[in-house]
Amino acid sequence: MTLTVRQFPCLSDNYGFLARDEASGLVACIDTPDAEAIKRELAAAGWDLHLILNTHWHPDHAGGNEALKAATGCTVVGPAEVSRIAAPDRVVVHGDVVMLGETRFDVIDTGGHTLGHVTFHDAADSIAFVGDTLFALGCGRLFEGDAQQMWASLQRIAQLPEDTTVYCAHEYTASNARFALSVDDSEPLKTRAEAIFAARERGEPTVPTTIALELATNPFLRAPILRPDIADPAEAFGAVRAAKDGFKG
Repeated sequence: MTLTVRQFPCLSDNYGFLARDEASGLVACIDTPDAEAIKRELAAAGWDLHLILNTHWHPDHAGGNEALKAATGCTVVGPAEVSRIAAPDRVVVHGDVVMLGETRFDVIDTGGHTLGHVTFHDAADSIAFVGDTLFALGCGRLFEGDAQQMWASLQRIAQLPEDTTVYCAHEYTASNARFALSVDDSEPLKTRAEAIFAARERGEPTVPTTIALELATNPFLRAPILRPDIADPAEAFGAVRAAKDGFKG
């Protein structure tokens, strides 16, 4: 089984993702930040859209659903909270399976940024679409959930195989790196941050990332190490998340 992913910039700092199951030729769009940009990318690739897979309800992730469905007749799949934008054709929860041709996506509960946020994991191709739960060197703000919920969600992602390619939805990595350096002086982080700043100077994306790279350098996954004064790992994560919320660097 082979899944081909096309990544492209949308809006001010989003990424759009088209995923094509090579066995069947069926195509999914993961989230819909910009319907017109997605239609242009489909046309450039010569692909037809079959599925929309929504990670959560925010407008920069589900706002293009209706326009794309009207244009293509595709099926919208996502958590129930997507109904706050427009009702999906199929509601999914943790443990459900979504098939795109021969590609199997396992649905993982990754609530915290929003209560019903999900991740779509293609184990056969070692790919995960994580929306706004995990970022390169970062994680999503706790708009609806709390630290306990988000920490549990991050642990579900962190337990995926370390070679998993992680597609996160925003180009936030340079600002995340500046914060990370303020709370962690590890050599792997310093080396990664230098590479990130250089890549952004060249206009290159820093997404996707990998589970291994995030485990080694992401301050939110390393929170219990960075805050050994806090016994509960979720509370340690909450302290690091609060520090990021107030960071001005």
